[in-house]
Amino acid sequence: MVHERWITKYTERKVRTMTQFKSELEAEAATPDHVYRVIINVSPAIVWNAIIDGDITEKYFYGTRVESTWEESAEVKYLHRDGRVASEGVILAIDPGTMVDMTFQALWDEDLIAEGPAREIWRVEDFNGAAKLTIELYDTPQGSQTYSDFTAGFPYIVSGMKTFLETGESLPAPT
Repeated sequence: MVHERWITKYTERKVRTMTQFKSELEAEAATPDHVYRVIINVSPAIVWNAIIDGDITEKYFYGTRVESTWEESAEVKYLHRDGRVASEGVILAIDPGTMVDMTFQALWDEDLIAEGPAREIWRVEDFNGAAKLTIELYDTPQGSQTYSDFTAGFPYIVSGMKTFLETGESLPAPT
């Protein structure tokens, strides 16, 4: 309602640009706790779609299906095949096609829940016709279980995405 009343169609682009600029400046000011980067031999648009499409996340993200409207302040949930929520978060900032900054609260372990949510920034950019995917992890002190689980999980998730997008095959489920 506030948006409709105060942000007209003429100022919406300016407000969105200022909000993205603010988010980018704040993200640059903070140092990530961990960075994971990979080159995937598909277009950036295909990688972006793999991040936001639940049918695709099931193929590489531990079998979970992502659900969100992919708008700022929207909820993000990763659901197990039986409908249980594996994790949840909120989108802090988004530039569709290139970046999503979100919180991520793992719900599969009581200790992870007690540590609170992490913050992840997923960035997609062109790299000589392929896509460079960068995931930055924040708010996870080294030595925490969240840091340990996430830094151990990113290689499987990203390798699974890369394998699926380049070959159409999923990696074997982790043991």
